Amino acid sequence: MHSYDVLVVGGGPAGLSAALVLGRCRRRVVVCDAGRPRNAAAPHAHGFLTRDGMPPLEILAEGRRELQAYGVDLRRTEVTGVTTGPHGITATLQNGDTIAARKLLLATGVQDALPDLPGLRDYYGTSIHHCPYCDGWENRDRPLAVYGRPEEASGLAISLLTWSRDVVVCTNGRALGPRARRRLDTAGIRARTERITALEGADGRLARIVFARGPALDRHALFFNTGQTQQSTLAAQLGCQFTGSGHVRCDRKGRTGVPHLFIAGDANGDVQFVVVAAAEGAKAAVAINKELQADDCAAAGIQV
Repeated sequence: MHSYDVLVVGGGPAGLSAALVLGRCRRRVVVCDAGRPRNAAAPHAHGFLTRDGMPPLEILAEGRRELQAYGVDLRRTEVTGVTTGPHGITATLQNGDTIAARKLLLATGVQDALPDLPGLRDYYGTSIHHCPYCDGWENRDRPLAVYGRPEEASGLAISLLTWSRDVVVCTNGRALGPRARRRLDTAGIRARTERITALEGADGRLARIVFARGPALDRHALFFNTGQTQQSTLAAQLGCQFTGSGHVRCDRKGRTGVPHLFIAGDANGDVQFVVVAAAEGAKAAVAINKELQADDCAAAGIQV
């Protein structure tokens, strides 16, 4: 069994940022990553000062290179189970190996529930998106569509008016309720409630939405709001509490209330930007290091 100060599960911006801070604190850190980043389909990341427009996978590759200077152990593997004890945790990897650590940081993120629309994966990441803050600028002043259940889709459509005044809600056969209809009418947003039969375009770019009846709708991009789920079941296995939307409850420093367990990144449901995940990883790392310092002092009989 290999022993570390901190096991970080998840090698995205949150996990790598935490590992960087902890490595600089001279902690023995291992990062286990299953290699399924949420934004793998996105050609560019945005909103990260000095990294705006950089491909997400390049950001992660650069982060891994930086960690080599601090002796962080990087493993491409999945953590399949974790047990807690009075002095830390024991994790089981997919190959059956085990790792012991004094603290655990979950930075496993979430996965988006992709709409079940024919042809969606041909355009996902290039002209079908879930975040207007990430991709609204690139589609400004262009014809946009919003897909989702009427209530959620109407809210997203109104938000997109910041980037384009030509927005149409598509509900794929779901009728608009009175509240959604009233919101859209007030905002001047059209709705198409017919069932969608095809998404058409070329070279990864959406061109039109085809319906079971009525004319096709020419659109430059589509944004969706169909929810998300936890990427990993480890938080549930360890007894974390969850919000009504399925995100892990934690405090501002990533403490979950479960001994030795911290969380950072999209899994907690805060603003889901690369730069925010990286910041949360850094904050959690500081909190983890302070707990390790307190434990070390207590073991040595040093009053703090």
